[in-house]
Amino acid sequence: MLTFRALGPFQACHGGDPVDLGGQRQMAVLARLLVAGGRAVPVSMLIDELWPGEPPAQALSTVQGYVSRLRRALEPGRAPREEAEVLVSAPPGYALRAAPDQVDAWTFERAVKATGEPAEVWERLGRALALWRGPALAEFSDLQWAATEAGRLEELRLVAVERRADAGLRLGQSGALVADLEAHASAHPLREEAWRLLALALYRSGRQGDALGALRRARTLLREELGLDLGPALQRLESDMLAQAAHLDLPPASPAAGEARDAAASPASTASTASVEASGPRTLRVVVADDQALVRTGLRVVLDSEPGFQLVAEAEDGEQAIAAVRETSPDVVLMDIQMPRLDGLTAARRILADDAPPKVIMMTTFGTDDNLYAALRAGVSGFVLKTSAPEQLISAMRAAQAGDALIDPAVTTRLIAAFAGRADPSVPPALAGLGDTDLDLMKLVARGLTNRQIAATLSVPEHSVAQSVTRLLDHLGLHDRAQLVVAAYESGLVNPGGPGR
Repeated sequence: MLTFRALGPFQACHGGDPVDLGGQRQMAVLARLLVAGGRAVPVSMLIDELWPGEPPAQALSTVQGYVSRLRRALEPGRAPREEAEVLVSAPPGYALRAAPDQVDAWTFERAVKATGEPAEVWERLGRALALWRGPALAEFSDLQWAATEAGRLEELRLVAVERRADAGLRLGQSGALVADLEAHASAHPLREEAWRLLALALYRSGRQGDALGALRRARTLLREELGLDLGPALQRLESDMLAQAAHLDLPPASPAAGEARDAAASPASTASTASVEASGPRTLRVVVADDQALVRTGLRVVLDSEPGFQLVAEAEDGEQAIAAVRETSPDVVLMDIQMPRLDGLTAARRILADDAPPKVIMMTTFGTDDNLYAALRAGVSGFVLKTSAPEQLISAMRAAQAGDALIDPAVTTRLIAAFAGRADPSVPPALAGLGDTDLDLMKLVARGLTNRQIAATLSVPEHSVAQSVTRLLDHLGLHDRAQLVVAAYESGLVNPGGPGR
């Protein structure tokens, strides 16, 4: 069988024997068609991408010559005037016709995107990762299309490593995974999922101190590299570890943990979420609030076309949004931050102040709105740009319902880096002088725990907790616990909308 290999040195093979594909540029024609995934690539595009900037005068005839020679190499038994079946003409260009199992990159991608039980995911992704023999498309790294595709495939590879590790944790292989996850997190220190998996593997191996240490390393790296604190999932995991939450110790192979995680989702952090997952996903009821009819129409189309979502009400301003929420009791509110009569920020504050409020996701046209920081402090569950792709909007709503927060990268880089560490004039100085023990205590206070609850969580005497809280207040120049909670939020130690809410 004819096969193609892009996950390493680029090759085509007949029954395992490499095919002579000619020179570098001729091979690049085949590689470009493979990257297209079976779709036709116009000849004009091939020329522009093979010779960026200044194609030669005879570029068209040169490409035609490349295709002719590749056809003879790929189908040596084809008669001279017989129609090609692999590298076919597809006006106004050419296409590669191959089954998914003939191309290692296609086989790999299909395996990464498939779902299943943990044991199945573990085995399937192990086979998929074994397809890699080196960097993808490295021979063509000077060409933009190849570099872009190589980056995409590398991201899929990292997702596969993490999904397989997640399945392994669910199967009870925590101890065996620690070394590999340590190497993975060290090689990719900005991937929060890598740190989550490492910390969880350490925790389930009885190394709770090392688990918390891994999360502190992650926090330091993120602050030094990006000026950001841990994301909501890692902050929640850290809080759960400090509280020795029971769900962290669930047997990975038990029915409660049997559902494999989606590549972009975080594990359930509450018993209620776990029970929802065990019984299957329920329909999320959504209220959309935006003063522009065109935006509401677009969101209606997105929700109508996505299984598992139901649009229950629309609103044109903040007042209507509040009324719609109280009337329909939705799961999620998708709301513009700038609206007439009553703006989205004020409406969000009112909605979140009600008993058992829905999750609120703010929409903005630009990633530079100062009100977004105030909304973060109010406890919203994410921000998305109105220009976001439909899948980004859907991901934000799913993340919010799961207890996470999704902030559009365009907002994150321009807004959170600028505002997340900004101190209010009434807030005490930075917390740089506090040790890890004090920081842990401050997080527990911010979660609303009493001294007795903190003592039970940390297994220390209650009077010791009282003394530590008093010492912490004196150190920061604060008067009461309420100010301590505010300081935790303002400093970025606790994420608004996260477990400290």
